[in-house]
Amino acid sequence: MTNTEQPEKVSVSLDAKDYEILRLLEENAKLTVREIAGLIHLSPTPTHERIKRMEKSGVIKQYAAILNRQLVGKGMIVLCMITLREHNKRSGAVFIKAMLEFKEIVECYNISGDFDFMVKIVAESMEDYHNFFVNKLGEVKGIGQTKSIFVMAAVKETHQLI
Repeated sequence: MTNTEQPEKVSVSLDAKDYEILRLLEENAKLTVREIAGLIHLSPTPTHERIKRMEKSGVIKQYAAILNRQLVGKGMIVLCMITLREHNKRSGAVFIKAMLEFKEIVECYNISGDFDFMVKIVAESMEDYHNFFVNKLGEVKGIGQTKSIFVMAAVKETHQLI
């Protein structure tokens, strides 16, 4: 599978207890198996088995700490819409490879409409963003057009799906 192809649809069977576990882990991934088991009224062994099954199947992709952007010096968010000059597999792969290498880009989506991609960039300041835009993003081969949208305030930010 190349980076421009969609992943295969994998059917994973989840029941109500699995969803309870997922909701609890989304809220606090530091909960112990014993704590989760108590909250969902199962014993620790089947709870642990369910978590391991969901990790192995890819339902649980990873565990992470969610940082306060402002407190780590990344208070600015820019959404950048990008159109490629050429629309072929090679151009797409070159672009995607570059996006994956930039630590400033925290999300990248292949989209429909007037633009081909939307990237979410975090920066310390306008000067920091300008430096990234000119010296890094601007050097990526194959970019035809860009449009930067500066986020004034985050109304809702969540990682929780369930």
